[in-house]
Amino acid sequence: MSVTHGHPGPPAGSGPTDHLVVSVVIPCLNEEENIQACVTAARSALRDNDLSGEVLVVDNDSEDLSAKLAAEAGATVIHEPRRGYGSAYLAGLEAARGEFVVMADADLTYDFNDIPKFVERLRSGADLVMGDRMDNIEPGAMPWLHRYIGNPLLSGILNLFFRTGVRDAHCGMRALRREALPRMALRTTGMEFASEMVVRASKERLVIDEVPIRYSPRGGTSKLSSFRDGWRHLRYLLVHSPFYLFIVPGLVLCVLGVLASLLVLTNLHLLGRIWDIHTLIAGSLLLIVGVQVLAMGICAQTYGVYYMGERDARFDAMRRRVSLEHGLAAGAILATGGFVVGAVVVVHWIVDGFGALGQERLALEAATLVIIGVQIFFASFLISILGLRRTDHESQV
Repeated sequence: MSVTHGHPGPPAGSGPTDHLVVSVVIPCLNEEENIQACVTAARSALRDNDLSGEVLVVDNDSEDLSAKLAAEAGATVIHEPRRGYGSAYLAGLEAARGEFVVMADADLTYDFNDIPKFVERLRSGADLVMGDRMDNIEPGAMPWLHRYIGNPLLSGILNLFFRTGVRDAHCGMRALRREALPRMALRTTGMEFASEMVVRASKERLVIDEVPIRYSPRGGTSKLSSFRDGWRHLRYLLVHSPFYLFIVPGLVLCVLGVLASLLVLTNLHLLGRIWDIHTLIAGSLLLIVGVQVLAMGICAQTYGVYYMGERDARFDAMRRRVSLEHGLAAGAILATGGFVVGAVVVVHWIVDGFGALGQERLALEAATLVIIGVQIFFASFLISILGLRRTDHESQV
């Protein structure tokens, strides 16, 4: 990362230059059509509202004159050769010196005169302020796929998983306190950076606020790829929420497996027929897979808490009540039960003179119990191994 300063002169605004109130960070990739207008608008907004500040343009390895034009317009240009929306912002946030950092795209979609709104919310106690575009989108500014499907769906999933309460989680104009950055520990390099910032703020229990803004048609050519970037957001949300990625599907599979097995073992009439061995096989499969997915989810939660510093109230409650010995006992009991049922099947086979092996239902249930018992037994050891990283204080909790 290298830095190029614009033309000499004091920071935008008329406040003291030894304390910058606002750093405006603008990521830029081949935006020579728009960048000068963005920089000029940002500097004017700071000056007109008496906000001491700076305008940082992060040139993300542009192949046009974006960097040169930004510098000529008075911005400090940060050169970040590693391409990516997140990479650009990470470089810009590292270089920012203001008490507050306002982030906006270099495509003229956002009105820099909204900067005072964000600063006001930050001064009122918010740590992160998101722009909310959804009630003021100008015609042609946002494709229908993004407006009615992509953004509502991804924002809804984010709020379901992390309960942020943010309506427009992927708005490109937002602001935050610079002192909150170490707690957020941002690291993603692509478009998912927008989701990461909201998720990390929520997990760190920072104060999140929203402010309504206008969203205008962009200048120049869009760099977004709807499905690729949408998948990167969804992938980030899933891998950072093992409860919804593993635990919920695992529980659903287990419940379906138990219901299917009971349907067969109790000879219950359903839909005008009796269900037999094939349904029992399906139930056993669902149960085995469900337990495996649950075990993976608990391992993922353990890794997140002990190695990534995640906070998970459900996991904390579980670890206070369940120990390695509980898991080992449960696994051993299930596996032993399976072996006992299997022994009954073998005894029947011997009594019948070693003829055709019958008791298919019992044999299948015996195998299922053994498999599930072994899964739980060794998954308990793996979870305990991951937990070796606990501090002394955590071990006593």
